[in-house]
Amino acid sequence: MDKLLSNIKIEIPTGIYLKDPESSLLGKKIIQNSIVLIEEIGFENFNFKKLGNLIQSNESSIYRYFESKHHLLTYLTSWYWSWIEYQLVIETFNITNAEEKLYKAIHVVTKTTEEDSNFSHINEVLLNLIMINESSKSFLTKDVDIENDEGYFIAYKRVVQRFSEIMKGLNPTYKYHLSLASTIIEGALHQQFLKVHFKSITNCDKTVTPTHFFTNLIFKTLSNEE
Repeated sequence: MDKLLSNIKIEIPTGIYLKDPESSLLGKKIIQNSIVLIEEIGFENFNFKKLGNLIQSNESSIYRYFESKHHLLTYLTSWYWSWIEYQLVIETFNITNAEEKLYKAIHVVTKTTEEDSNFSHINEVLLNLIMINESSKSFLTKDVDIENDEGYFIAYKRVVQRFSEIMKGLNPTYKYHLSLASTIIEGALHQQFLKVHFKSITNCDKTVTPTHFFTNLIFKTLSNEE
């Protein structure tokens, strides 16, 4: 199984990049170090000149892979959601009990991220911090509808749909599976943000995790529908 997982390639919509960064050592270096730099200084302060200085490469070489830093951020968020989808599939595919399957799925989409050795140039822990702090900037733009039509957010939408189907397996008569699924997936990132920055408006802390909260919320919602 480990050998199989190590051969998995995360697929990203081709329109997001000009040249596939997975196709070269420089491309992988761009991805690896952009994660480090964005997490360190924030997306607003990040630019290709600073990234070029970090990787000791010309700024123009980065533009051969990405049209803009927005496209790079969209690539990172798409990679993250594809990675979450692959975990959902791997962790739940052989579970037949609907309740157990949902417990596992909730854990996957709300847990604190651990580094995955199957992708050596991606630090998933730092990428998760970027998702918590920066991911909304990839779609809260005037071009969101155009980019959506071009498939930029397909991985994110697949995660919501998969999670929705797993909830439907427990309670197929509930009317709002997609709305609940997207609320949980976005809410998990938001609760992680609140836990660090706005501690006075969340019950999540060092002992109560977003997974605890959303497990309680989902099962009570699906079992107590009107």
